[in-house]
Order: sequence, then C-alpha cells, then structure tokens
Amino acid sequence: MSGSGADAAHRLASLGTVPMAPGLSDDEVTRIESSFGFTFADDHRDFLTTALPVGEGWPNWREGHRQLDRQLRLPADGILFAVEWKQFWDGGWGKRPTRMKDALRSAVYQLARVPRMVPVYSHCYLPAETPSGHPVLSIYQADIRVVADSLLDYVNRLSDGPAAPPAALPTVGFWSDHVS
Repeated sequence: MSGSGADAAHRLASLGTVPMAPGLSDDEVTRIESSFGFTFADDHRDFLTTALPVGEGWPNWREGHRQLDRQLRLPADGILFAVEWKQFWDGGWGKRPTRMKDALRSAVYQLARVPRMVPVYSHCYLPAETPSGHPVLSIYQADIRVVADSLLDYVNRLSDGPAAPPAALPTVGFWSDHVS
C-alpha cells in the first residue's frame, strides 16, 4: 500500500473538524465488503483502517446498514433519475428505447455492469476495486466531476479551501465517460 490513505486519515484527524473513531479492523472490512459485494480501493481501505470519520456526511461503516446501502446505490439511482427526467442516455447502451419503462429497465441492466462507486463523504466517491490514487468524483445524478486528484488531495482540499482544479483524469469505466 502506498500509505496515502493513512496519510489522509492522519491529516483529517489533525484538522479537528471531524470526529474520528478507531479505524476499522481487518475483520470489519471483510464483513463490510462481503455484505455489500465490493472491495474498497487500496487507499480507501488504508484510510478507513487508520481512523474512521464519524461526523455528519461521512458513511457510518460500523452501523447503519440501511443508510450504507442507500449511499452505495445513490450514484446508479441518480443516473436512473437522469434517464427518466433529463433524457440522459449513455451512447454505449445502444439505441434508447422509446417507452420509458423499457429505457429504465435497460439502464438498470447496464448500470449493474459498471464499476461500483463507494462513498467517501456525502456525494463524493471512489471506485471500488482500484489501486491507490484514483481521483475522487462528485456524483449527483448525471453531473459527475473530479473534485480531487486522490483521497489525500481530497482531505487537503477540505482544509486548504479553494485550490487549483484537479488535474487527474479518472479512468473508471462509465463514470469517467461522463465527467464534465
């Protein structure tokens, strides 16, 4: 592991703005990953096993199974909302069905095959099952933006205020195709 996740956790703790709990144990991480069907990105795992942010907006990985399930579904649910109400359609999905019911069914099928996005904070996500250093993405419906070059950069931006726009390019399938 690169240690950038641990560095991000230490940096966030040093800010004193977010309550921090002891990091997740390996058993807790394994239980979460098997329960929700994903594997944390390397730096995200490192972050959460070093210290666990427990303030408002931060996912409660130790409790709140229902809330976590909802947060994990939000990116795909937002895309489905955009399909239904904003005429969103991914070019790789083929021709958009004319009936909304069929378009939504097709979108659900397609979204079940895209990389899973795992919440970092509020509407900011890292892709599951990736190595360290992937950009943090803000996902709200079909509005997808890079908000930080990495998890450590994300935490630094929380404390440093306005900064130059992130320069990293995301490489996670589907989601990266729609970054604005």
